[in-house]
Amino acid sequence: MRFLVARFCIALALGAAAFNAMADAGELRAKYSQLREQLHNNPYHRPIFIDSAEAGDTLRGDIYAVLDHPYADMQRALQNPNDWCAILILPFNTKYCHPVKSGNGTRLSMRIGRKADQPVDEAYRLNLDLKPGVATPEFFESHLSSKDGPVGTRDYRIMLEAIPLDATRTFMHLSYSYGYGGMGRFAMRAYLATAGASKVGFSIVGRDANGAPVYIGGVRGAIERNVMRYYLAVDAHLASLSAPPDARLNKSIEAWFDSSERYARQLHEMDRSQYIALKKGETERQQALVE
Repeated sequence: MRFLVARFCIALALGAAAFNAMADAGELRAKYSQLREQLHNNPYHRPIFIDSAEAGDTLRGDIYAVLDHPYADMQRALQNPNDWCAILILPFNTKYCHPVKSGNGTRLSMRIGRKADQPVDEAYRLNLDLKPGVATPEFFESHLSSKDGPVGTRDYRIMLEAIPLDATRTFMHLSYSYGYGGMGRFAMRAYLATAGASKVGFSIVGRDANGAPVYIGGVRGAIERNVMRYYLAVDAHLASLSAPPDARLNKSIEAWFDSSERYARQLHEMDRSQYIALKKGETERQQALVE
């Protein structure tokens, strides 16, 4: 009797999960239909839509994108913690990422630092819990989160969800958010008043006297730059999977830099040779060092 009850409960849970996956897939398909025009008519020269929001002490950036990669490739790769680290190491300021078993799940042990090369122990620690979500032929999701972050930040969330569009294309939503307290607010203001003073995001908030676009700045500009970097990293990593295993690292590093330079006004930080040498060194260190 207990066995039958257990099987019944499992069946109910699986049925609920399948129903929720269908609902989530339906919502994402509705979003694709809603954004179809913006995805194909925008200044980015690729099918993406970027949005950001600041609510109280929380910042959030969102990207919706059509990827020229099969859905099955994304679903398979993003269930693997090592693939997540291969993605997260690509932006300039990630110094280290290594999957670590944590209870019944996996934690990504990360270090975030300056653009220049620096020892791991001098970079800020960020531990992201990886929570694989639903993975069906019609819908996929994955979540990364951390209660605590560096310099007074907290409640980090990276959420990725995707649906297949056809045999070769995937529609993806990537969301990145975090909160901050007094220390984090002070650090952010200091950054925006100094190194980040001239930096901008991607949303166009007006036109200048010559008709040129005026881009959003401040904290929303910062969150838009970050979510764009992560989106380009996902795209570069998926593109690298078609190469032989020993060539994937070089391909993803080069693809990320070349893609980011298309948006040099927002994302340029260093020249190509410097970035490639930096990331090769950090990736080798990542493979050799386990915290």
